[in-house]
Amino acid sequence: MEDLSFIVGVIGNVISVLVFLSPVGTFWRIVKNGSTEDFESLPYVCTLLSSSLWTYYGITKPGAYLVATVNGFGILAEAVYVVLFLIYAPRKMRVKTGILVGILNVGFLAAAILVTHLALEGDTRIDAIGFMCAGLNIIMYGSPLAAMVPNGIGFLLGTAQLILYAIFRKARPSNDTISQGLLEQGFQK
Repeated sequence: MEDLSFIVGVIGNVISVLVFLSPVGTFWRIVKNGSTEDFESLPYVCTLLSSSLWTYYGITKPGAYLVATVNGFGILAEAVYVVLFLIYAPRKMRVKTGILVGILNVGFLAAAILVTHLALEGDTRIDAIGFMCAGLNIIMYGSPLAAMVPNGIGFLLGTAQLILYAIFRKARPSNDTISQGLLEQGFQK
């Protein structure tokens, strides 16, 4: 079973390396054009943070060297992307990116390492780091869905409206004297 786990882990690492290399075309274009154009740095800064936390997790958890090595590669790739972004971005975007790197990749990462290393031990430390990593992954990969949720809710409400219209479009007004009396009393006050 351990052999199968290792083989699946290696396959996962190969796929992860390909994912880390997927922005190469974008950055080739940035270097060639000498401009970041309308690209944002946030995805690369967040992926750098994620790779850093996962590497810390892989180093902390016994036997998780596949996690540590592939995310170590991720740190290298994302750091190159962030540096290229800083070189080719306009001044305002460079400042914004520098602040993000300082807050997330230095401040948050250092705080996470210090707190988990100094305040927690053993499996509790490993679990805490794992939860941070998993939470960050959910935020990173789930955030594009946030644009879809309002549209999804609007779709459901619109569908409900159309169904109600289809059901009641030929309905006749009620001759209910009780509700008519209540309506008249409400208008008299």
